[in-house]
Amino acid sequence: MTSTPLTWVEQDTTLGVAEDLTYSTTLLRAVQHGDITGPLVRLYRPEPTVSFGQQDTRMPGYEAAQDQSRAHGFTPIVRKVGGRAAAYHHGSLIIDHIQPEADAMFGFRKRFEYFGELFTSVLHGLGVNAAVGEIPDEYCAGEYSVHAVLSSSHRIKLAGTAQRVVKGAWLFSTSLVVENAEPVRAVLTDVYQAIQLPLDPATVGAVDDAVPGVTVADLIDELQLAYEQRIRSEKPRGEASSHIVEMSWSDLQERVPPTVDP
Repeated sequence: MTSTPLTWVEQDTTLGVAEDLTYSTTLLRAVQHGDITGPLVRLYRPEPTVSFGQQDTRMPGYEAAQDQSRAHGFTPIVRKVGGRAAAYHHGSLIIDHIQPEADAMFGFRKRFEYFGELFTSVLHGLGVNAAVGEIPDEYCAGEYSVHAVLSSSHRIKLAGTAQRVVKGAWLFSTSLVVENAEPVRAVLTDVYQAIQLPLDPATVGAVDDAVPGVTVADLIDELQLAYEQRIRSEKPRGEASSHIVEMSWSDLQERVPPTVDP
């Protein structure tokens, strides 16, 4: 027997702030319709962005929050999944894992647990004392926030996660701040003040706050290693080991042209 390989794509140029986000949905539809077989992981370093949740748009200070985003050099966008405002920039990494699944809603909660454990494991490999769980007064608060424990009294959020499910496929997206947290901290402080939501700026951080010198490239290398190890360890009995197949960014765009999500 053979197993479908995992396609690994490192995006090296941006489509644009909104277009990068939309392309995640385009890829989800491609996997859903069988244009791409098997699981796909797409990684990219985003442009400076404040990603607002749907609830944020109904807050009295939303327009002011957009203005604050732009004043800090971050482009405001609104995402389709839930949660509150989050920010990321060139020192961050977005990881989209897209996979076909006959019953995509099954295991919805388990996927949060699985990827939370995956990313804490990756961070442990880089020397970070990482854990999963909500930090009081963190941005885009969530039960499965990935954070670093700097001391018994100081934790910093490193990553947030979200899912989108369609018939026959799912998308699990992780935004991880790796380098230079200060611009993210500064913009979120002003954004949360504008929309009148609690935020402790001390909870906003990056991986290199926990382990100085860690880069986005280091994170990618550790993440790919973790995927390779899990592919080997999780294969069904009697099934040949699957593997990672790297695809160039240009080849992926040729295979699945960027389109506007309806």
